[in-house]
Amino acid sequence: MLARLSALASRRARLVLAGALAFTVAGLIVGGGVTRHLASGGFDDPTMQSVQAADLLKRASGNDPGATLLAIARTPEGARSAAARARLREIALQAAAALPAADAARLAAAGASADPTQDPRLVARDGRSVLLIVSGVSEALAGRIQQALAARQDVLLGGSPVVARQVDRIVASDLRTAELIAFPLVFLLSLWVFRGLVAALLPPLVGAVAIAGAFLGLRLAAEATTLSVYALNLVVGMGLGLAIDYSLFVVSRYREELARAGVAPGERPGPEVLQRTLATAGRTVLFSGLTVAAALASLLVFRQKFLFSMGLGGMLVALVAMGAALVALPALLSLLGTRVNSLSPGFLQRSAAAAARPAEQGFWFRLAALVMRRPLPIACASAALLLALASPFLGIRFTTVDARVLPSSASGYQVSELLRTSFARSLNPSIYAAVQTPSGDPGAASRVRAWSEQVRRLPDVADVSPPAATGSGVWRVDVGTVGYGNDPAAERLVRAIRALPSADPVLVGGRAAFLVDQKRSLGDRLPWAAAIVVIVTLLVLFAMTGSLLLPIKAVLLNLLTIGAVFGALVLVFQHGWLHELLGFTTPGAIDTTQPLMIAAIGFGLSTDYGVFLLSRIQEARHAGADDSSAVAQGLERTGRIVTAAALLFVVAIGAFATSRIVQIKEIGIGTALAVVLDATIVRALLVPSLMQLLGRWNWWAPGPLARLHTRLSSRWRRASW
Repeated sequence: MLARLSALASRRARLVLAGALAFTVAGLIVGGGVTRHLASGGFDDPTMQSVQAADLLKRASGNDPGATLLAIARTPEGARSAAARARLREIALQAAAALPAADAARLAAAGASADPTQDPRLVARDGRSVLLIVSGVSEALAGRIQQALAARQDVLLGGSPVVARQVDRIVASDLRTAELIAFPLVFLLSLWVFRGLVAALLPPLVGAVAIAGAFLGLRLAAEATTLSVYALNLVVGMGLGLAIDYSLFVVSRYREELARAGVAPGERPGPEVLQRTLATAGRTVLFSGLTVAAALASLLVFRQKFLFSMGLGGMLVALVAMGAALVALPALLSLLGTRVNSLSPGFLQRSAAAAARPAEQGFWFRLAALVMRRPLPIACASAALLLALASPFLGIRFTTVDARVLPSSASGYQVSELLRTSFARSLNPSIYAAVQTPSGDPGAASRVRAWSEQVRRLPDVADVSPPAATGSGVWRVDVGTVGYGNDPAAERLVRAIRALPSADPVLVGGRAAFLVDQKRSLGDRLPWAAAIVVIVTLLVLFAMTGSLLLPIKAVLLNLLTIGAVFGALVLVFQHGWLHELLGFTTPGAIDTTQPLMIAAIGFGLSTDYGVFLLSRIQEARHAGADDSSAVAQGLERTGRIVTAAALLFVVAIGAFATSRIVQIKEIGIGTALAVVLDATIVRALLVPSLMQLLGRWNWWAPGPLARLHTRLSSRWRRASW
């Protein structure tokens, strides 16, 4: 396959590039508007009790309990005055004027019925703010209401539809900001890493193909299923990062082969240079791309559309980036030839002799030799450092998306905080119960009231609303909690409510119940996702190396790296370390979905760099080097490239640490830290020390597996050459 690709790139370079350009343009045209076809949220699982409770109430009342608009009106004249009631009606009528007739009538009625003298819970504790509640408001309607009331200084809008809309807008804005930060920095760093303007332009071109192709795939997939808008951040970051990695692997090897073949500047290289490049670096890119795609594909097993979307977007961008690096990039190199080194400033030039110098003269070779002279102490110290960094993970607490993901300047965040501190908790309940009674049962009301009194007596209950009949024999009971809705106390309360005896079926929902259910749902699917990642990694690395121990060691080192990343995330986002520097308010916990996603990305990228290093070690062994020398040569030939790739990837994905949404910050910082740890402590210290300790056992495999690999390798070599 690789031989055919190199032949295609050499003989039909312009045709290949024309096809790549057409594919990219199609991706930008069709996929450019993909944001409009993606949804926010996507964190629920239809099988969860909390989701079923919401569905039951929606069927009974016609209104989604998770789509409630909350408006806090400031009333300097006093919340219980006639002027305050007039102000509420004025706000409602002004907002209603921007809505369709049916929705306008409902909003106007809500404003007319908002009477603080009848329901004192609607009045803030200071007596100067009033709460207006409108159920069944979609994101689109919330947007129109926000526009209608934008000029008013006496009202704050919040609630789930406003929060979702603000998250969408901030994610889109932050995506543009991250691109403006990442692209120029990536280009400048690429100029330094690739040591030439022409070569530095290659990663952005590969990245453009990868991102456009992934956007096209997401746009087509959005026609068949609901996808989350958060996937766009991952696609852009991963597209840039993988384009950098794969371009570095291929271009650096192409330059090395040019130097080895003695091709002079301006001379056209023969096809064997490109063929050798794809047979070595191309093979590495192929194994790496498949591993990264499989790691992210593991997220497809989860029922949450958020994780599914991240898995689909990440898998698409990994495969397209791999394809671009194996098809479009070789074609471009075929046309460029030695001109790939053009437009290189004098202070960045690197002679062919320096590129082809003996590995024994390099820094990374000397570092590897130093590490392998003291392998056991260095391995123990490195592992101990990672384990120490991972230790905070033992105290991790989980949360789920609420208004606290927004910056404090957003009205959705402000309304949430005011409701928590100044109003009755049951007005914005973190827990509610849907009690289903026989329709027309005269004793239903008394039974539901008796059950709600049991709830009132439970610990950590702030207040309980009177049971409200929603229709068809379904009653709603709202429960206010003492702390935040995602606190451990609220989770305990959910379990206690579900354990209460009841004569009628009860479904418990709300944010706290959602968190309890989500953790259970993710935990149920986690073994399947882990099995996919581990099995594919073992198979790919075995196919590449023929060893059983090297894949197992790679999996263990990846797990150690991911554990250290999780520990750091707990310190930063749960305990609030560096929160002022990074510009966020800590929610005191980690979002439940983030560790899964960061683990998938980090695992794939760690294997990516591991494949590159092992390929050069294996190549040195086949050339006759002993085990220790092969490790040192492999590290020397990959050390600068992996370090440069890691640096560029950190810039590309780390730019999302500038996001104002906490979850996006977690992705950017977590993924960047995984890359840094893997490219430094793991690759520079742990891998060479463990390779030295294991010696020839590194390449051991049971007899049947060894014979299988020998047959596969023979077929591979015949196909490649």
